[in-house]
Amino acid sequence: MNLKVKMFVVSVVLQVAYGQHHIRCLPKEREALLQFKAAIVDDFGMLSSWTTPDCCQWEGIRCTNLTAHIISLDLHGGYHYESLSLSNYYEPYDYEVYYIGGEIHKSLMELRHLQYLNLSFNSFRGTIPEFLGSLTNLRYLDLSSCGFSGQIPTQISSLSHLKYLNLATNYYLNGSIPREIGNLSRLEYLNLRYNSFEGFIPSQLGNLSNLHKFYLGGYHSALKIVSSDQWLSNLNSLTHLSFNSISNFNSSPSCLRTIAKLPKLRELSLSECGLSDHFLLSFNPSNFNFSTSLSVLHLSSNSFTQPMVFQWVSNTTSNLVELDLSFNLLEGTISYRFGLTMNFLERLDLSFNALKDEDLKSFMNICNLRSLHMSANDMAEDLSSILHNFSSGCVRYSLQDLSLRNNQIRGSVPDLSAFSNLNTLDLSGNQLSGKIPEDTRLPSHLEQLSVSSNSLEGGVPNSFGSTCTLELLDFSSNKLSEDLKVIFNHLSGCSRYSLRELYLSQNKFNGTLPDFSIFSKLERLDISKNRLKDGVQKLFHNGTILRSLNLFNNSLNENLPTIMHHLSPSLQRLDLGMNQISGTLPSDLATMFPSLKGLYLDSNKLNGTISEDLRFSPELEVLNLMSNSLKGVLTDSHFYNMTKLTTLMLSDNSLTLKFSQNWTPPFQLYSIELRSCKQGPLFPKWLEKQNKFQYLDISNSGISGTVPKWLWTKFGLSKLVSIDISCNNLHGTIPNLPIENHYDSLSLASNQFEGHVPSFFRDSIHLDLSNNKFTNSSWFLCSSSVAENLYQLDLSNNEFSGQIPNCWTHFKSLTYLNMSQNKFSGEIPTSMGSLVQIQVLLLRSNNLTGMIPSILRNCIKLVMVDIAENSLSGSIPNWIGKKLSKLQFLSLKSNYFSGNLPLQICYLKNIQLLDLSLNNLSGRIPKCIKNFSSMTQMTSLRDYQGHQYLVNTSAIMGYFSYNLNAILMWKGSEQIFTNRGLSLLNSIDLSSNQLSGEIPKEIESLFGLVSLNLSRNQLTGKIPSNVGELTSLEFLDLSRNQLVGSIPSSLAQINRLTVLDLSHNYLSGKIPIGTQLQSFDASKYEDNTDLCGLPLEKLCIDGEPRQQPIVKYHRDDNFIFNREYYISMTIGFAISFWVVFGSILIVHSWRDAYFKFLNNLGDTLYVMTTVKVFRIWYKT
Repeated sequence: MNLKVKMFVVSVVLQVAYGQHHIRCLPKEREALLQFKAAIVDDFGMLSSWTTPDCCQWEGIRCTNLTAHIISLDLHGGYHYESLSLSNYYEPYDYEVYYIGGEIHKSLMELRHLQYLNLSFNSFRGTIPEFLGSLTNLRYLDLSSCGFSGQIPTQISSLSHLKYLNLATNYYLNGSIPREIGNLSRLEYLNLRYNSFEGFIPSQLGNLSNLHKFYLGGYHSALKIVSSDQWLSNLNSLTHLSFNSISNFNSSPSCLRTIAKLPKLRELSLSECGLSDHFLLSFNPSNFNFSTSLSVLHLSSNSFTQPMVFQWVSNTTSNLVELDLSFNLLEGTISYRFGLTMNFLERLDLSFNALKDEDLKSFMNICNLRSLHMSANDMAEDLSSILHNFSSGCVRYSLQDLSLRNNQIRGSVPDLSAFSNLNTLDLSGNQLSGKIPEDTRLPSHLEQLSVSSNSLEGGVPNSFGSTCTLELLDFSSNKLSEDLKVIFNHLSGCSRYSLRELYLSQNKFNGTLPDFSIFSKLERLDISKNRLKDGVQKLFHNGTILRSLNLFNNSLNENLPTIMHHLSPSLQRLDLGMNQISGTLPSDLATMFPSLKGLYLDSNKLNGTISEDLRFSPELEVLNLMSNSLKGVLTDSHFYNMTKLTTLMLSDNSLTLKFSQNWTPPFQLYSIELRSCKQGPLFPKWLEKQNKFQYLDISNSGISGTVPKWLWTKFGLSKLVSIDISCNNLHGTIPNLPIENHYDSLSLASNQFEGHVPSFFRDSIHLDLSNNKFTNSSWFLCSSSVAENLYQLDLSNNEFSGQIPNCWTHFKSLTYLNMSQNKFSGEIPTSMGSLVQIQVLLLRSNNLTGMIPSILRNCIKLVMVDIAENSLSGSIPNWIGKKLSKLQFLSLKSNYFSGNLPLQICYLKNIQLLDLSLNNLSGRIPKCIKNFSSMTQMTSLRDYQGHQYLVNTSAIMGYFSYNLNAILMWKGSEQIFTNRGLSLLNSIDLSSNQLSGEIPKEIESLFGLVSLNLSRNQLTGKIPSNVGELTSLEFLDLSRNQLVGSIPSSLAQINRLTVLDLSHNYLSGKIPIGTQLQSFDASKYEDNTDLCGLPLEKLCIDGEPRQQPIVKYHRDDNFIFNREYYISMTIGFAISFWVVFGSILIVHSWRDAYFKFLNNLGDTLYVMTTVKVFRIWYKT
């Protein structure tokens, strides 16, 4: 029997040795793998080899030679990173992503001999399969970064042979950590960090006595450590321990004592654990020390404030090689003893604290220190002084990496040659200024120098060209203005042979581009955001190996085909966007740039018709031709063989996309931006086969009809970010699919959609359904789930009716809400008071009634409220001024509000637009309007900062913005003001009310006021005399009041005034002389009886009105007509007079009758007067 076994082994060895091939795959296991494959979504072809008969030869599969059983399944996803840059700068195509998705099929249970299973960095749905617990031979299990949710199945505890378990970075894994994991006694590696676990860390994990590496917590974890530390003391084999973000660790000093006694511990991380100075004081230094094996200690993102932490570290663990105290609150003077004690320290990170310049001296005698990061501290002295003091110790010989970025360091760049071994120096984001002295020398071994985001002027010193190791030089975002030819001449020393990356973006370079071909190893060149005009065709005379060229946002006005024929064929990235480049696309781009991965030609003046023969490089991944004037038709053939294309941006051209009905694109796109490209009338069918897109914009594309169901099902794609299909002619209803996914933005605006708003739309961050025909919002608004991710919601201009649903308690994050121009009726729902994050509330043009609910006082972050054009009543609440102090725009126009203006409205210091017109308000205008601080200052477009809010969800964190718009009566018609225009408009409109009293003189202090409308009230008194100091005023309407007195002469000083109406008052005197005031139509002064002067017909003598012959003020071409009119009128009057009086004098009977009439008239008047006098006397 033993002989047979030996012969079998020998035969196997011989077969392997001599390459004899036979099918080893077991049919049952092969079938299990095929079932597994059938449930997988394989967009990247990771399973493309799973077609041959022998499954042991498939990618990711390994079988044992003896039994042919599958023992290893490795299908981990990830990315292949191949950046062109030495720095952290990278392009989307610098890395290649690959992963599988779908579900893990239970057929894997058939692989009973499986020892190694790695499915990390993929995109699976649902929970971790329980059946994995049946793979009892597993030694290695890695399910990290897979997108799993739910709880860890306890069945994993059945994997008794398991040595490696990694479930990290699934984020949605929650619940408690199963104590059964403590049964995995052979476990050597356990990683559970970056999930959403909660509760106490089970003490049963102390049974893992063979554990070497243990990682828990991270990213605001809700985990807590148990009060007893006995379980930790059993982990004597630990070499790496990470307890990041353990919420109660700061109250468990005994745990740290136990950890310190672990004999083999080499690396310890306690980041984000709330540790503080008080925590350190709880230790007695005499009986507390870490093991001498500890070499790496991470204490970042805690709450240390005093330098005592340095003393504590040096006392307890002086053998450290790496120390991270970044993201604390450290300030104060660091003891020199720290530098003298930490003899082995090589890497020290103190970024994001509040340390000063002098603290740098504390490290000058750490003779092994190689890397020091002190970014984002409070260093503010002169750079030469800082470095001079620092270089007086032995650290100048050891230091290789120094980062002082994002401080407030002043001065210029001094001589740096003292740091002889320095490789990388980062001084970006400081306040360095002036010219760099010509004698400034760099360290002889320097490879990377960044001084970006400072205020350096002039050019680059000649000495920089003598650094023969220099590979990266970053001067971006400064004020350099020296001729580029001079700069490159200064760099033409030995650095011309080493320089690989040169960044000069956002400076003040102008003129033409010089020849760059002297830099023989240059791979990346960025001169974007300058004022360069031409010379691209002169850039490279002798050819280079340049891979990336960025000339974005200059003033280049050359012809594109000419430019292209002079560029290096080795280019992988070319950005000529936002220039003045003209011409059309050369048809031979594929042969000109065979390696091109990114082509950016957006925002130029490209024109002409795209050739049918145009071909792009098959390597192209990003194509951006947005915002040009290109014409023509793009067909299937233009995209032939473009298998690597991931980003297609053609928006805002006059292009037509005409693909075959059954065309299958050779690419899978991440970003599709085709706004204003004609694709209709049918919905583009080729999009159905795009399964990876994150951005889709086909707005204004001439598409009509219904949206196919497959588009809505793509909302289940886990990577979806934004969809915009607005401004088409799409119609129909939207199915209420059971989709649960998170995406950033969805816009269906300006279509003809109708019916219900589906509930799965609640998962977006920004949702725009405006300008449609939706009629029912109850599914959407009143779903039982919490819409925690919805920040912006626009339902305006639809056909919603009835009461606004009272279902707003689930919208905790809502920041922007627009429900204007619908048919809502009834009262404003009280649950809107739960919108505590709301900044914009727009309910304009509905049929709302009742009063403004007092619960809205909870919405203290409101910036804009527009509830105009409804039927709301009652008084204006005084809490608006008290509670809503951040209000900038308030419109209550065209309602039935009554009562006085509350004095508390003057608390609105930030108010820019106040529109209370067309109501029934009475009383006086408060004098305290002088407290409208925003209106006391003149504004410009440079002051506009936009409106942003922080989005913080489980899927995304960052700042988003929203657009503001306000409707205002302006120059006789309603106009919409948005964003920047709105920021310039300081306006008060109290017209068409019943306000009385005088215009408060305090209004004269609102120097930034642009529009003031107080018309159609009952205001009395005079116009404030210094109203002319409102020099920003463009619109002034005081008509139809009861104002008296003269027009202030200062009014003539307002040069910007384009609309003025003072009509229908009781103004008197002369209209002040001024170009503006005489240019207005006379109707703007009419019905002021005692007013005179141009442009009225009345002349003034000594300020009093006098009738002036009208002819004088008419144009010359009407003079003859007017003269003849008055001559004929005079002649007619004379003739009529003499006809009547002549008859009375000549005819006797007429004369007697005339005098008799006069006598009777006199008698009648006498009797009436006598009777009237008697009655008055009698009453008295």
